Amino acid sequence: MLWDIVIAVVAGLAALWLVVISALWITKGRFDLTVLREALRMLPDLIRLLKRLAADPTLPRGVRIRLWLLLAYLLLPIDLVPDFIPIIGYADDAIIVVLALRSVIRHAGPEAVEHHWPGGGDGLTAILRLAGATPPATSEEAPPADRTPKRGRILRRR
Repeated sequence: MLWDIVIAVVAGLAALWLVVISALWITKGRFDLTVLREALRMLPDLIRLLKRLAADPTLPRGVRIRLWLLLAYLLLPIDLVPDFIPIIGYADDAIIVVLALRSVIRHAGPEAVEHHWPGGGDGLTAILRLAGATPPATSEEAPPADRTPKRGRILRRR
C-alpha cells in the first residue's frame, strides 16, 4: 500500500516535470535572443538586488526567507531543467526569480525593489515590468548626471 502511494507521487511529479519541459520547449522559438542577452547583462545587478532584499530587516520575515531560499536554489548545481538544454535550461531559473520578485512586490511594494536596485534606470524598469509592477516615473526636469570621465582633460597641479 505504501509503495503504491510513493510510486504514484513519483509518477505524478515526473509527468508534471515532462509537461513543464514540453511547454518550455514548444515556446522556445518565441524568445527573442537579444532580450535574453540584455537579461544576462542585468544578472549581476539582479543577484545583488536579491541579496540586499534578503538582508533587509524592514521586509517581512516570510519574504526574506523566500529570497534566501531563492538564492540557495540559484547557487545549487541541481535545477528543475538542466542548464545544458538550450534556451529552456535557464528559463526555469528566470521564472522562479520573476515569481519571487512578484512576491516581494506584493508584500513589500515596488519601493523596496527601487530602494535596493544597484543598477541603472533601464534595468530597474525592465525588472519591475517583468515582476508585474509599474516602473517609476522618470523625471524630465533634470537630465541624469554624466558619470563618465572626460577624456583629453589634463589636470595641472598648482
